[in-house]
Amino acid sequence: MLRRVSFSVAILAVCLAAPSYADEPNPRGALVNGDGPGWVMLDGDDFVRVNGDDKTLVWNGSLAIGSGKPIGVTRSVKQYKNFELLIEWQHKEFAGNSGVFVWVPESALNQLPPDELPNAGIEIQMLDHGYKAKYLRDGGKPPLFFSTNGDVFAVGESTMTPFEPLSPNGSRSFPSEDRSKGFGSWNHYYVRAINGEVRLWVNGAEVSGGRDCNPSEGYLCLESEGAPILFRNIRIRELP
Repeated sequence: MLRRVSFSVAILAVCLAAPSYADEPNPRGALVNGDGPGWVMLDGDDFVRVNGDDKTLVWNGSLAIGSGKPIGVTRSVKQYKNFELLIEWQHKEFAGNSGVFVWVPESALNQLPPDELPNAGIEIQMLDHGYKAKYLRDGGKPPLFFSTNGDVFAVGESTMTPFEPLSPNGSRSFPSEDRSKGFGSWNHYYVRAINGEVRLWVNGAEVSGGRDCNPSEGYLCLESEGAPILFRNIRIRELP
């Protein structure tokens, strides 16, 4: 317990000392900052543990400190259909892997055991640039089925028609440009999910997405996939 608290305090100090990406120069225009009518800040009261433990995701106000273990998800209390989502994230180690799921049905979360991810929903990937180097070092071969700048894709039983450019196997919307920052830096994701279509902006530029998503309503899920990560400034605005 003392070790977990010390880790959380140390990470919190780093987070508070680091400038928000929203305060940094952005050559592509203003970032969506989540201000204005209808926007709601989410914190620990708005999420429920699915198949992690009490160390998987520790909340300090609106900052979520993720250990990455066990593999799994923490879901929102509410289900959402049409919405805008803002979330900032920072990997804490080289080759970190995580993401946020949207439109995850309840059936994919019921009795989900530790070390498994939901078999449905749309994943908006958060992957450190070092993951590519690690994948190749561990024997992976090109062409790569993933990128590290904001892939969007359907998971398991869900379906989506991805926007171009596509991954080599055609299953993912690959980002149209490289926008993500590496571990130790904050990234800003803005997601617009309306009537079965999801679009992702990475650090101020739209890069990927898809249409014809099924299902197109469900939970938001913060992913734990083995590596420590921070989430902050999670804001949502529900739309008609």
